[in-house]
Amino acid sequence: MTARTVSCGVVILNEQGDVLLCHATETTHWDVPKGAADPGESPREAALRELVEETGIVLPAERLKDLGRFVYRRDKDLHLFAVRVSAEEVQLENCVCESFFPRYSDGTMIPEMDAYRWVSPADVDQFASRSLARLFQTTLSLAELHETL
Repeated sequence: MTARTVSCGVVILNEQGDVLLCHATETTHWDVPKGAADPGESPREAALRELVEETGIVLPAERLKDLGRFVYRRDKDLHLFAVRVSAEEVQLENCVCESFFPRYSDGTMIPEMDAYRWVSPADVDQFASRSLARLFQTTLSLAELHETL
C-alpha cells in the first residue's frame, strides 16, 4: 500500500465568512493555499510557508486554529488550519504568488496561483475543485467555522 500524501493548508475567512480561494494557473479550479510539508517541517509550518509562497500573506503561527486532517482524495489527505482576517490584513490586490513551476506545454516558468477572490460558502461549488467543494459540503462546514473562529 502506498503512503498517503498530506497537503497542509490554510482556510482563511474574512469578517463576512467568505473563504479566500486562489486560482491554480492554467486550470479551471480555485483552491485554498496548501502544499506538501518539507522534510522535518510540522503541518503548521508547512501551511504557513505555503500561504506565503502562494499568496504573500504572512500570519503568526499562533493565530492558526488546527482543524486536523481530512480525507481529500483517494491518495491524499489535507491537514488544514483556519484563521479569520480583517479587511486591512488581507487585500486581494496585494496577494502575490512567489512559487513557480514549469508549464507543461513549453517549460516556461509560471506562477502556481494567478488570481485571488473571496468566495461565499454558498458559491464555493462554482469555483473550488470537486474534492475541496465536497470537503466543505460534508466534513468542514464554512458556516460553522465562521461561527467558531
